[in-house]
Amino acid sequence: MADAARVRKVADHIQETVARLLQSRIKDPRIGFITITDVRVTGDLQQATVFYTVYGTDKEQEDTAAALRSATGLIRSEVGRALGIRLTPSITFQPDSLPSQAQAFEDALTKARARDEEIARTYAGATYAGDADPYRHDDQDEEGSGA
Repeated sequence: MADAARVRKVADHIQETVARLLQSRIKDPRIGFITITDVRVTGDLQQATVFYTVYGTDKEQEDTAAALRSATGLIRSEVGRALGIRLTPSITFQPDSLPSQAQAFEDALTKARARDEEIARTYAGATYAGDADPYRHDDQDEEGSGA
């Protein structure tokens, strides 16, 4: 089992290598506008999951996923050369769901802000049904008791 610092170093090196390969060496026309967002490596350095995002339509995302699957062997061999460790980790590509989750959060926050503004407009001119402060205070008790 490798220590956490070594695992992180290997993950960072894999991320840099994969990004460089996708930019320069792999010329598959199916690969769209892709960003490697993260790499997670198991503690034994045997498996690496590469997270990516693709800017574009669903078709472009599917085409990019297919191109990555077909180039996995080449990418793995280049990563092995770049890492220089005894065992090259197996590589799987996983679309990163973070951007879609962030968009869902943004949409929910926008709806909440709109609802808050609507409530604020509804109660803008509202007044209290009774006194502004309906609670009894100690100084009022002394004045009203007559003692």
